Amino acid sequence: MSQKVHPYIPNMVPEVRNEMLKVIGAESLMELYSGIPEELQLKEDLKLPPALTEYDLRRHIEGILNKNTSTKEYLNFLGAGCWQHFVPAVCDEINQRSEFLTAYAGEPYEDHGRFQALFEYQSLLAELVDMDVVNVPTFDWGQAAATSIRMAARITGRKKVLLAKTVAPERSKIIINYGTPELEFEFVQFDTKSGAMVLEDLQEKLTQEVAALYFENPSYLGFIEAQGTEISNLLKANGTLMVVGVDPISLGVLAPPSHYGADIVCGDLQPLGMHMNYSGGQAGFIASHNDVKVVSEYPSRLFGIVPTVKEGEYGFGDVAYERTSFAQRENGKESVGTQTALWGITAGVYLALLGPNGMQEVGKTIMQNSQYAAQELNQIAGVTGSRLNTAYFKEFIVDFNQTGLSVEQINQRLLEKKIFGGKDLSQEFPEFGQSALFCVTEVHTKEDIDYLVQAIKEILA
Repeated sequence: MSQKVHPYIPNMVPEVRNEMLKVIGAESLMELYSGIPEELQLKEDLKLPPALTEYDLRRHIEGILNKNTSTKEYLNFLGAGCWQHFVPAVCDEINQRSEFLTAYAGEPYEDHGRFQALFEYQSLLAELVDMDVVNVPTFDWGQAAATSIRMAARITGRKKVLLAKTVAPERSKIIINYGTPELEFEFVQFDTKSGAMVLEDLQEKLTQEVAALYFENPSYLGFIEAQGTEISNLLKANGTLMVVGVDPISLGVLAPPSHYGADIVCGDLQPLGMHMNYSGGQAGFIASHNDVKVVSEYPSRLFGIVPTVKEGEYGFGDVAYERTSFAQRENGKESVGTQTALWGITAGVYLALLGPNGMQEVGKTIMQNSQYAAQELNQIAGVTGSRLNTAYFKEFIVDFNQTGLSVEQINQRLLEKKIFGGKDLSQEFPEFGQSALFCVTEVHTKEDIDYLVQAIKEILA
């Protein structure tokens, strides 16, 4: 043999490969790449390290992973889009079930179990957000928000979108990237004292070209936007759709966006039974009322009871379906994958476990814990426990401007005390100076919060 043959890749034997080339009239493999422009061809050596055996590779990867420090070892107050919540054991069990883990885009006759589970998930989430229609999960909240906005643009036939300046910066980038170049984006300013949207700025930018306004409630900065009804009235008078992003675990204590006029609701499923997985446990959802104009624009699978289906309304004929699926597509591709479908089933299990009273209990616990944390931090000289003078849910801005230390310095010293501090906002929101976004959830005890407060006191001393 002229070279080593890989045991798992067929047709690597040189004689077999040469015979195949001969059949198609090629002298070498390089001829097959002749259509690639010269400037795109890599001519230099990749300088790859030597190949490892399977055993050596496992040791190498495990050595890298062991350098990570998880929230099992450190106390965590970092959120900003990936939050530490309690995950019931049954959710972990579901994630290991092979019939769910391996089920991918099957047909009704072969996949009744998965379809039933997704139907139950969508039914439970629809109750939580008080909407009629919920889709199979998207990749993450960013994709859910971007897709919702694209739906709104197609529904209205307009090409401009307004984004609240308080939308998570990473999510804004996803939204703009997803909508460019067809859509034009502009930000609506916020009050730096309360975080609330500046309605005068919204009204000024609300032209006849605006398809939708997107904002988040609770916001990325933690505060609760209390002007939902006023914002909705302005938008409806202009024929503009209101798209609201929401943290679903807040809906046990906060009114869902549908109650203050949202046309499309989207958000993150990670709080509903998913581990953070080093920021990998992400999935998003989209929800709306049962309006044919809106439902027809969903890019992913929907499951529900359909008593009658009119010709062409959902892409089927004049046939009645019950507890079945109807799939809408965008650019010929469904936005559903194996893992995201599994996350939806996990979220459904979580919601079933907690029920309406459980969600309210979790929400109250989170608000009480976060209020206590902000109150105690506010007692530290030079520290403002909550930078914004408005209500918040589980995240809040802590102001360190008067301490003489940067957030980066404080967080580094907190790490020495085995604490993950808040998200440094100095780059994303320079108007707040040296401030950090802290997250407190139901997993934090009074002792945890007291330890954080004591640690910061010692650092500043």
